[in-house]
Amino acid sequence: MRASAIRTLMSGGGTAVNAWLSSDSPYIAEALSHAGFHSVTVDLQHGMFGVDGAIALLQAISAGPAEPFARCPDHDPAVIGKLLDAGAYGIICPGIDTPAQAEAFVSACRYPPTGRRSFGPARALLYGGPDYTDEADRTVMAWAMIESAPALEAVDAIAATPGLDGLFVGPNDLALALGQRAGQVPPPTEVEQAWVTILEAAHRAGIYAGTFCANGEIAARLAALGYDFVTPGNDLALLRAGARLALRAAQAAPDGSGY
Repeated sequence: MRASAIRTLMSGGGTAVNAWLSSDSPYIAEALSHAGFHSVTVDLQHGMFGVDGAIALLQAISAGPAEPFARCPDHDPAVIGKLLDAGAYGIICPGIDTPAQAEAFVSACRYPPTGRRSFGPARALLYGGPDYTDEADRTVMAWAMIESAPALEAVDAIAATPGLDGLFVGPNDLALALGQRAGQVPPPTEVEQAWVTILEAAHRAGIYAGTFCANGEIAARLAALGYDFVTPGNDLALLRAGARLALRAAQAAPDGSGY
């Protein structure tokens, strides 16, 4: 089976930088895969597409060197299995609030007797290789999102879930859950403290810590703090930021007068 470059990088102490895809363009997905990111995550929870669109995006990511990941919309094992069968090498699952939910999520990602994933790897055989079913449980990554007050309270128990590979912080939902406004830059103190708490819980359990970030600067700071997997915004945020920079440059006359 094709090795996971993300696993190799992080197990050696490196930090993986992940792109986040919320638009339904295979062209953008392929471009991000070639842009230098270690992985690209297809966001089926909030992205503007359904399962069929997500499969096309995973195919586009696979045309480049980045590893294809997906965020499932919820705990539904059928959807998780569909994304894995389509070739996702990592699943980020939202709304993991309890150890029982974490256990069920991991089970959906693993074949029997370890879990309850149904056999039918389909495109995963093309991307992963003919021995996919023999190696998938040791290669595919399962990430539980910590994004609520109950999840934060149970973070050590969630991190101890057998077979879980990492905790992934959803800072905006976590901010709302902690009584703060989402999308603040810099993040509120409560989120900053939660980042430390979740990182420490993950590493105590011997698993990885990942997070979404508002921008590259925050991603770099959290990587320096010890995060193993960071996402510096999504595709539309990158597009808007680049557009603003180009617009300001185009409107700036040498004498500072604009047009």
